[in-house]
Amino acid sequence: RFLGEDPWLRLRELKKAMPKTPLQMLLRGQNLLGYRHYADDVVERFVERAVKNGMDVFRVFDAMNDPRNMKAALQAVRSHGAHAQGTLSYTTSPAHTLQTWLDLTEQLLETGVDSIAIKDMSGILTPMAAYELVSEIKKRYDVRLHLHCHATTGMAEMALLKAIEAGVDGVDTAISSMSATYGHPATEALVA
Repeated sequence: RFLGEDPWLRLRELKKAMPKTPLQMLLRGQNLLGYRHYADDVVERFVERAVKNGMDVFRVFDAMNDPRNMKAALQAVRSHGAHAQGTLSYTTSPAHTLQTWLDLTEQLLETGVDSIAIKDMSGILTPMAAYELVSEIKKRYDVRLHLHCHATTGMAEMALLKAIEAGVDGVDTAISSMSATYGHPATEALVA
């Protein structure tokens, strides 16, 4: 917006250049791309425009892990034929037990999602916690599961490896020159 660019034009150009590549975006549920709630009709209209302009996969999250704040966006994504990925925003506290994550997974599945993402935005998911969480979700639910870890604390590579051992279906990585620290683990470290 600061450069006066049209984001819809950019999205159309990307889709034109990569027609077979699914394009994915992060959507803050009821907050869309900002930090305040929008009415359901605004959420629906934004999703409609994003799909029309080439977006395929919507990773929908709520920073407070409140499924009510994801519901309208997830339903809009599905109603427009795109892939709705519900998200667990991973954190730790006495309230965030394994059962908390399993309950949220079930609530998202009841809303109607195509897949689930575990989003470790601060890089605090330990390798053993990743293994346990992925194992338990895969044991209980027939859902495609994706893991997104930032390398901030240095645990992300091992968390991804343990999640792969536990049966996760997909992980986010980045090419080495753009990886580590606040980014994702290096792709080369996991496929070598």
